[in-house]
Amino acid sequence: MSIVLIFFGRVERRPLEAGSRTMATSAREGGDPYRERDLPIYLAVRLLAEAAALAQSVAVGWTVYQRSNTPLSLGLVGLAQFVPMALLMLPAGELCDRLQPRRVLAAGLALQALGAAGFLVLTWDAATPLWPVYPMLVLSGAGRAFAEPAGQALLPFLVPLERLPRAVAWNSSLWQLAVIAGPALGGLAYTLGPPSAYGICCVGFLAAALGIETVAGRRTAPADISTLASRIARVAEGVQFVRSQPILLGSISLDLVAVLLGGATALLPVFARDILRAGPVGLGLLRSAPAVGACVIALYQVRYPPERAVGLKLFAAVAAFGLATVIFALSTSLALSLAMLIALGAADMVSVNIRSSLMQLATPDALRGRVSAVNMLFVGTSSELGAFESGLLASLIGTVPAVVAGGLGACIAAGLWMRLFPALRGADRLLSTRT
Repeated sequence: MSIVLIFFGRVERRPLEAGSRTMATSAREGGDPYRERDLPIYLAVRLLAEAAALAQSVAVGWTVYQRSNTPLSLGLVGLAQFVPMALLMLPAGELCDRLQPRRVLAAGLALQALGAAGFLVLTWDAATPLWPVYPMLVLSGAGRAFAEPAGQALLPFLVPLERLPRAVAWNSSLWQLAVIAGPALGGLAYTLGPPSAYGICCVGFLAAALGIETVAGRRTAPADISTLASRIARVAEGVQFVRSQPILLGSISLDLVAVLLGGATALLPVFARDILRAGPVGLGLLRSAPAVGACVIALYQVRYPPERAVGLKLFAAVAAFGLATVIFALSTSLALSLAMLIALGAADMVSVNIRSSLMQLATPDALRGRVSAVNMLFVGTSSELGAFESGLLASLIGTVPAVVAGGLGACIAAGLWMRLFPALRGADRLLSTRT
């Protein structure tokens, strides 16, 4: 395990490779705590929960835009989810390290189920005003704030370290299957009526919460933290650890900027209804398209994980993501738009797998929840904050110019980060930072 000194709130820096070797040795010396069924159950839970979340996202997007007819209202959807995630993500990570990630994940999924039930009630009567949707989005965002870092932190406790890169790739693959199935399911269910869509999502979240309770895996002793001051110091340790590792800081911050600037997803209801004339089913297809490309890449990387020049591949993927975003924004053809979203998703998956593997291999057990929370605060909330930025910019300069500007910004960010983080640019292998 990488050496972590919880002393005066400072984290000692150690090479990634050395930390990885020590963690693997510790797991072997303690016997085999892993059960074959835990990883499949975990993957099934993540698949179900993500499919429900994305189906709900399609339903919410169509509901809000249908009632408001303004891109800014879609931006406020992202803002309503961003605020609780930004406030609760880091404390949730500390809670994962103090308790068990499985328990925190179950609680987060239960909150998301409660939010879906709220949407069902609000849309049962079409005369209900729009504004109560936003408090329900805050509740759903709070659930995600707990579930996302807990889900990331739990995976390394379910498989031996040498199997972790492939487990990350499997997790990414099934997550992308959820991104394919979830929006399509949400679009189809919405044609039966909004309550049907939200009811399906509620059942999905509840089933996932019950399923994760059956997972065991390797466990660590809960931390004994008795004061608020010590808990705040523990939260700060996760931030300090990421700052001490330039490769992690560079990859996480690059993904933040790229998603923040290149967030076309929030405006897909506008493209589906007003530009491509595709309706709610078309919106479901557009939301699913990035996952098609991402799933192909993720399944390929299960068998052939990236082995050399991982830093340069990360930068190339972000640049390709930005370019595909620009072409999508300028398209007026549904077929071309779907193709560009597929390419965008494929490029994003290369970035996600490299960043996730680097983070999981670098992080010691005692910090997994907090480091996962830092990662999700950067990356996970960037989608919601990017949705607000996209909606606001689209209301000022138009939908197409806003998405074009975001795609170009992602390309510029890739070039700038290559200069700012030479260690990331020179990263060669996942298990080592040596070039």
